[in-house]
Amino acid sequence: MILDYQQIGKNLARRRKALRLKQYEVCERAKINDKYLSCIETARSIPSLEVFLKLCTALETTPDHILLGTVRQTDYSKDDAILLEKFQNLSTDNKRLCLAFMDLLSDRFQEHQGDTKRT
Repeated sequence: MILDYQQIGKNLARRRKALRLKQYEVCERAKINDKYLSCIETARSIPSLEVFLKLCTALETTPDHILLGTVRQTDYSKDDAILLEKFQNLSTDNKRLCLAFMDLLSDRFQEHQGDTKRT
């Protein structure tokens, strides 16, 4: 199981904004460095369990609320994981181009499989 720390950071920021709190206010409540929260919200830093729980308390929420939707499947092959990582780093336009190319490859593969079965 892999946690999506980028999504965790977004969830923390969303909750903070819902409470109309500034980062420094949350940091004061959680007794952490104000720069650290910024790094956590942008997934440049991964909080310890202790800091994560302090943030949940400061944001008046539960860990499951912040973690909801952040667990990723990990039973990918090594090649699948490499492809996924590269795909995630593409621009939106390049992702569309890549998907079109994959559709083309998939269609050609299907056609080839059909030809093979007929012979």
